[in-house]
Amino acid sequence: MQSFIIDIDESILSVIQNKIIQAIVNPLPARVGWERGTSIEYMQDLLSYWQTSYDWRKQEAELNKFKHFKTVINGSAVHFIYEKSKNEHAKPLILTHGWPDSFYRFHKIIELLTNPKNGGQSYDVIIPSLPGFGFSDAFDLASTPDAWRTLMVDVLGYQSFYALGGDIGAIITKKLAAKYPQHVKAIHLTEVGLPAGNEAILQTSETVRNFAMALPAGIMQVGAFLLLQGSKPQTLAFALADSPLGYAAWVTEKFNDWTDNNGAEENTFTKDELLTHIMIYLVTGTVQSSLHTYYDWTKLSPTSKIETPVAVAQFPKEPIVPPKEWVESQVNLQRYTIMPAGGHFPAWEEPELFVEDLNSFFGQY
Repeated sequence: MQSFIIDIDESILSVIQNKIIQAIVNPLPARVGWERGTSIEYMQDLLSYWQTSYDWRKQEAELNKFKHFKTVINGSAVHFIYEKSKNEHAKPLILTHGWPDSFYRFHKIIELLTNPKNGGQSYDVIIPSLPGFGFSDAFDLASTPDAWRTLMVDVLGYQSFYALGGDIGAIITKKLAAKYPQHVKAIHLTEVGLPAGNEAILQTSETVRNFAMALPAGIMQVGAFLLLQGSKPQTLAFALADSPLGYAAWVTEKFNDWTDNNGAEENTFTKDELLTHIMIYLVTGTVQSSLHTYYDWTKLSPTSKIETPVAVAQFPKEPIVPPKEWVESQVNLQRYTIMPAGGHFPAWEEPELFVEDLNSFFGQY
């Protein structure tokens, strides 16, 4: 593996900045709020800040405070943050993000994990970028658990380790534990997946059956993006990869709807945080490849119930929350926590709360 420093060529930044400067938020139709999608008023405000005040080089320097590396696995470059604890008894922990986020999802908890206050549990933290996201090459999503095993065992030398994930990262984490139980000691998830409609538990649990029956309407309300990205991602990619404003609007809606922000997005994320997250996709040219991940996700084979110990934390603003009976049917559930605050990006929204929950679980194994 080789150390890696984020240093985006000025010509790339210039192209993006020129598109941002020329962008216009059309104020019509004059709709207020977020009910029909991304708020016009908010995008006008965000675009103005992007045009006049946002500083990528400043944010790039902040990102480079973490130790970044790249390694080649089966011919593809994999980017990852690798921050080791000074504690020789630290637990190795691999954290996997999803969409529409990146390794940046976890930036607030790295210090909490590697250098805990009051001598708490510490971790060696490994945060890879999913294939086709940020600084990782695009490769088959189905092979990601194998790549993560190679990274942890063959590249970094950990024969056993812990794992956590949310969104697509939860799916990868489950598959990693299912395929390599000899290496994965325990996993922490914020999602476990949704019913396909043919599971045996639907015949025995009225609660789960009612949830499954209501699911299509819920997906149409909050998950229409999933249907599009899971079926025709390339059509959408032409527009979003070409327009920084368009991609920002596409992503910002999700960050607003899926977070516990009390009606104001910047109660959760600052403009700098939101734009840095968006820029990670834009400066690396991975808007298109990341959209294809949902198409690849639809082709993944189902994961059978795993025996590895599992903790699940359910945050109140997660878009779709299945009942506990469904969770128990999918994993070897050893800890189930209804969290008091937070949403789809809990390590970013509620870092202390998130770390407290995973410490309570991983400390047992």
